[in-house]
Amino acid sequence: MKKNIVEVSFTGNNFSAHVLTLPGCVSVGDTPAEIKSNILEAIELHLAGMKEDGDTIPSSFKGKYELTYKFDVESLLNYFKGVFKAPALAKLTGINEKQIHHYATGHRKPRPDMAKKFETALHNLGKELIAVEL
Repeated sequence: MKKNIVEVSFTGNNFSAHVLTLPGCVSVGDTPAEIKSNILEAIELHLAGMKEDGDTIPSSFKGKYELTYKFDVESLLNYFKGVFKAPALAKLTGINEKQIHHYATGHRKPRPDMAKKFETALHNLGKELIAVEL
């Protein structure tokens, strides 16, 4: 199955998404579930329009395909704000709560090494959760 990257951003009031391999394929949504649903619909409409116009469909969208969502730190924190609170993220990442709040509100942008700390901490948590058996 071929992967396609969907970049997700937080605009202060809602989420926006665009597909890197389908220029012009964009969508917005108020919630994480809505943005995922809306971008899927946008992709279907975009591909149908390309077929109608006789445009070449990118090979990564021929047959079955998978979407990978790429976030910046601000959009990630807002996307998962109901799941991860600042104290838990501070414990996971080693970044203080005040700094996390600044990142979530967009008042500050993290340096690449800080963004990598978030990514590494969440990937490590995911590995731990996958290993859990109940």
